[in-house]
Amino acid sequence: MSLPPVVFGFGAHSTIADGPELLSMTEQADRDGLDLFSLSDHPYLGERLDAYATIALVLGRTQRLAGFANVTNLPSRPAPMLARAVTSLSALTGGRVVLGLGAGGLWDRIADLGVARLSPGEAVEAFEEAAVLIKKLSGGGPPITFHGKHYQVEQIEPAAVAAPPVWTGSVGAKSLAATGRVADGWIPGHAADWLSERYRTSRPVVDAAAKAAGRNPAEIRTIYNFPGRITEKPLAATRREDGRWIGGSVEQWTEELTGAVLEHGASGFVLFSPGGGTPDRDSLSRWGQEIAPAVREAIS
Repeated sequence: MSLPPVVFGFGAHSTIADGPELLSMTEQADRDGLDLFSLSDHPYLGERLDAYATIALVLGRTQRLAGFANVTNLPSRPAPMLARAVTSLSALTGGRVVLGLGAGGLWDRIADLGVARLSPGEAVEAFEEAAVLIKKLSGGGPPITFHGKHYQVEQIEPAAVAAPPVWTGSVGAKSLAATGRVADGWIPGHAADWLSERYRTSRPVVDAAAKAAGRNPAEIRTIYNFPGRITEKPLAATRREDGRWIGGSVEQWTEELTGAVLEHGASGFVLFSPGGGTPDRDSLSRWGQEIAPAVREAIS
């Protein structure tokens, strides 16, 4: 399976108690024709569902929906083992998985897991090495020996299945450049969108690094975590004074997202609630049954 050029999904920050509702929502999203769902990955929080265990279960209960951790807590999931997990998921589901990668943000809590603390620069190095190594441990071929600063493997056979797309949540200049060199997609941090200063200053860093590595920057998708309200009636203003998207009617969402694709090259949208959490069932229904089909039709 390959994801379409423009994808529509929803994001969740689910606790163990939310499990039955999440399973029901992902089955609804699958029926409604959405492309993917995402889970946050915070293994130091005991009330949260484990991202990869949950993704595996959801993919086993759905037919077309892809899953990804938004983004994987890489310091707690060593790259060689993560490669085995994502290639196995890909093989079992016909490619319905995306590898979301991050360098690690909440280092005080990550260190509480017994993981060695890395400096910001070291974390970015490890993140880039991981992306390279995971791709090397995919797609078949002879055994891999890899001697990096943070990862070393000796004569490990790659999985006989292609690596899933790698989407990153890079924010700083060094990690943005790493995204340009090794990733397939970028999710701007802090739910920034195509009109934000963060996007305007960050995407050129990705593109410049891609060109320097001999890559076509256009091949690196931009996918947006996109919170907002879906209202019955149009709103007088769909953005706050600071430019942040608020939401609006189905027609207002359709116009906004269509413009994002056609005028700004957006490749995907992951719906969150206005506060950045899991959307409610009504919003998810309108997203999958009304907004996504209308945007797909408009951009076709």
